[in-house]
Formats: sequence, structure tokens, C-alpha cells
Amino acid sequence: MSERERANVAPAKKGVGSEHPRPVLVVDLGAQYAQLIARRIRECHVYSEIVPHDLSAEDVATRRPAGLVLSGGPASVYEDGAPSIDPRLFELGVPVLGICYGHQLMAQALGGAVEATGRREYGGTTLHVGDRGILLQDLAADEPVWMSHGDAVTRAPEGFRVTSRTDAIPIASMEDPVRGMFSVQFHPEVAHTPRGTAIMKRFLYDGCGLLPEWTPANVIERSVAAVRAQVGDAEVLCALSGGVDSAVAALLVHKAIGDRLTCVFVDTGLLREGEPEQVEETFGRHFGVPLVHVKAADRFLARLAGITDPEEKRRRIGEEFIRVFEEVATEHRDARFLVQGTLYPDVIESGSRTAARIKSHHNVGGLPERMNLELVEPLRDLFKDEVRTVGAELGLPEEIVLRQPFPGPGLAVRIVGEVTEENLRIVRAADHVVREEVLRSGLDRETWQAFCVLLADVRSVGVMGDGRTYEHPVVLRVVTSEDAMTADWARLPHDVLDRISSRIVREVPGVNRVVYDVTSKPPGTIEWE
Repeated sequence: MSERERANVAPAKKGVGSEHPRPVLVVDLGAQYAQLIARRIRECHVYSEIVPHDLSAEDVATRRPAGLVLSGGPASVYEDGAPSIDPRLFELGVPVLGICYGHQLMAQALGGAVEATGRREYGGTTLHVGDRGILLQDLAADEPVWMSHGDAVTRAPEGFRVTSRTDAIPIASMEDPVRGMFSVQFHPEVAHTPRGTAIMKRFLYDGCGLLPEWTPANVIERSVAAVRAQVGDAEVLCALSGGVDSAVAALLVHKAIGDRLTCVFVDTGLLREGEPEQVEETFGRHFGVPLVHVKAADRFLARLAGITDPEEKRRRIGEEFIRVFEEVATEHRDARFLVQGTLYPDVIESGSRTAARIKSHHNVGGLPERMNLELVEPLRDLFKDEVRTVGAELGLPEEIVLRQPFPGPGLAVRIVGEVTEENLRIVRAADHVVREEVLRSGLDRETWQAFCVLLADVRSVGVMGDGRTYEHPVVLRVVTSEDAMTADWARLPHDVLDRISSRIVREVPGVNRVVYDVTSKPPGTIEWE
């Protein structure tokens, strides 16, 4: 790299008011927790982004990173085809933190040694701190950490000092602060490493020289400036669903352009019971923005007729949304921009160079190639918990800020099979029971999402009133999560499960069996489709 390129990526403190702070880039080396690392960095009020491991040093330099974090990963650094990085990344003059596999990759690239020692560590381990250096300043002599590795660094590169060990490995952390190189074998990003956040802060604040400036107030200021720069003096439509994402997006854009914003609520016929009325009522109380209510249930159902593939459902719903908004735009002074509440997890799960496509979100991978509207996505870089924090900062009430997520394609992706009026009736009624009982039990704030999935193509034998039934099962899905990137199934009290099951079978015609999904994410996803 030239001296000019090095200058462009050298660490520097970032002032408030610019379009975006310089990011700390999380280089994804196949880690299960790459997204978690990015979130932990943001919890330290520093902006982070996830990038693929095969970016060249020149590509990384153009992003002007304030720091790099090399994630963990399941491979061995000496295996054929193992994820690697451009070794010139270490020559950019940017501080680097290696975690687990990233720790080993750094050691190998800079002249150290990595070996399969035969002493694997999985789970809780005691870290013996010998030299606190920069990263471990806040740790005691013996600290619990979380390990997950088979290989180990057995010789540190020249210029590094070893700062800790465990009973199994001689080099559990090392650093060369002169060159801004730091690495740890354990996982500071997980909750099982109690002082992990303190370690991350030491890297960000002391190692990279950053300030904790990624705050809700600064996010709002930057988002408003970016929206103004993008839309100029044009008219703008906003896709309002009633959820926190679209509500926060609407408020940010309204703050930027005022009465040139018109919100559009599209009733697709795929919403929950009472939702259209609730959206209009809530919007009327809390927003001073015009609202257009488009009733389009028939056209969405027609587009979904005979379709059972979930990706095709999402694609058709995404395209139909755009067509509706294009029609509304012609009636509202030819608006050229459409605001969506797209989040960072939507972008990740819809597929990128960093991550395989898990499912196409209707507002990302489900969009049509031809569009007459330009998208405005002020939340595209945010995780869900950050959106809620920004919403609270903007003054949104708790009933919106803390509302449980509902997928953009609605109940269409909660029907495994064809979306018909009858199947919608069944899943809508079952969902209503679930939400009532979760709310009645005081579990709505303790759970991330609670809903039902209809297995429309499956029937099971049952007995009611001494007679045989042959009807559908529904799947109860209740999870806990922080950001929807990972989730665990909720351990609901048995009496709550009993009430939900009994009511659904008794009150929802067409259902004779309720099962509970006890799959975490990963390996499952929160929604079934």
C-alpha cells in the first residue's frame, strides 16, 4: 500500500454530524457469531459492519475502517480451502483484533505457529492472566471465558507478547500494541465470557482510539442528513405497516422533509385479526402525517393463488407491494421515493457476499428488477434493538417501540402451503388466541415473538365429541431473542401452553392438534417460511 492509502485508513477520532462514522469492519471467516460481534461493537457505541473475508486490501482501504476484527470460524488454518484474508490487511496501519480462528490466522500470517495440540477446549474455561497489556486491563488474575477450538497458537509472532494462557494452551491471548495487533483464542462477544465487553471496549477505545459516538441521537442526526441529501425537494411515500421499523423510518424521514411525506398503509389481506383498524387508530394518535389506506386483499390473494414455494410467495408479495405504491405515487404529486423499514438483518438473511441467502425478505430479495420508485432506507444499517432505541429517542410510545415483530409478507409465510381465504381464517384465529394468552400471562415483554404456523398440507386424526376428526395441526412458535439473528425457544409455563392448546382446538374450526416448536435459531429460523 502507498503512504497515501495508509493515511486514508489510519485511525482517527470521528466527529458528530457526518453521514457515517468510520466503521470497525468484522471480517466474516465463517463464524456462527459474526453478527453477534458486530452487535457487541455497536453496544459499545461504535459503528460496525460485516464484510466477507475475501475482500482485497484495496477494497478494505476504500471503506476507511477505524479497525478490523477477524471473526472465529470452524475450519483449521492449515486445511486446504480454509477461509483466509489478504495478508496485506496487516500492513494498512489499522488496528486488528483476531478472535478464535482469527487469532490463529493472525499468528500464522505474521510468522507464529498454529498446531493441533490434541487438547481441545469447548465451553467454560479459566483464563490465567499474566500480562494485562491493553486488552486485559480490567480482568482479574483468573477469569472465566468461553472457548471453542481444537487448534492452538503455540508460538507467537515476533514482536508479540503473550498476555494469558489456560491449563490447556500456552497462548490464549497476545498483542503487539506498537503495530496495533491484538488477538484472543476465546470468545469475548458471548455472554459466557463475563468480562468480554470490557475487552472489546479496550480494543475499540484504547487500541483503535475511538470514541463512543454511535448513539441514538447521532444516528438520528446522520440519518436525517442522509435522507435530505438523497431526496432533495421531492415528494416521498412511506410504506407503513404499523410495526416499529416502518414507524421509526417514517418519523426519521418526516423529521428530514416534513409535510412532503405521505404514509401509505396497504391492507394485503395477510394481516392479523383487527390489525388494519389498530394501525389506523395508533397512527392517528401518534403521527402528524397524512395516511393513505389502500385495501388490496383481493389482488394479493390473486397473486398468491396456487403458490406454495415460500421464496416465490415472498417475491410475488414484494413485487405487488411495489406496484401498489407506484399507483399511489401517481395520485400524490408523482412521488419518486419510497421509504422502507429495511433492517441490517433483512439484508444479511436475503443474501450477500458475506452470507448465504437464508430467505428473501420481501423488501430486499423480493423486490422486482424494474421499479419506478427509488428506495429510501434510513434503517438499513441498524439491528432491531438499535431501531427500538432510536424510536424511543424520537418519542414513540412503548406500544409501538416494544411491539413484537411481524413479517412483511404477513400470514402468507405462516401458512405452509397455499394461501387461501380459508387457510388465512384458520391461522388468523389461532394467532389471535396465542397473542391473547401471552398478553394475559404477562409474557409479551419477555418473549421476542409468539405466533402460530398452519400446516395447510397436513392433516391428523383426532377425536371430538366421540367422533373422528381429520383436520389440520398448527405449530405454536414462541421465541426469545435480542435481535432476531439468533433465538431460543421460550420455556413457557405448562399452564400457559395448556390454555393456548385447549382454546385453539376448541375455538378454531379446522384445527384438532397443537404442537410446540422447540428449535432454536440456528439451526432453525424464527419463521417457518
